[in-house]
Amino acid sequence: VQLQASGGGLVQAGGSLRLSCAASGRTFSNYLMGWFRQVQGKEREFVAAIRESIGSTYYADSVKGRFTISRDNAKNTVDLQMNSLKPEDTAVYYCAARRSGGIVPLPSGYDYWGQGTQVTVSS
Repeated sequence: VQLQASGGGLVQAGGSLRLSCAASGRTFSNYLMGWFRQVQGKEREFVAAIRESIGSTYYADSVKGRFTISRDNAKNTVDLQMNSLKPEDTAVYYCAARRSGGIVPLPSGYDYWGQGTQVTVSS
């Protein structure tokens, strides 16, 4: 499956952004989808994930209550709505797909990755 992330940009603290990831190539609804982020020089960090069809979600503690992951299996997209953004949310955000199994908050658990989109939150 090929993934294409978009929607990043520059926003002031307290603002909102919506990231979107478009998938193609395989049956999207068969994949668990996740969002990760990475700051240069640091490890890639789990942000959120959503199950294939059930749609159950899981969030990192650092974004719980501020970010919402959702998916549209008819459109082959997964979105990340980010509200109340903080400067520490600044990172490159990646969408990822996992072929099978439950939600795993580790990059090694995902099989396909998008190219990343930069999110910068100014103070």
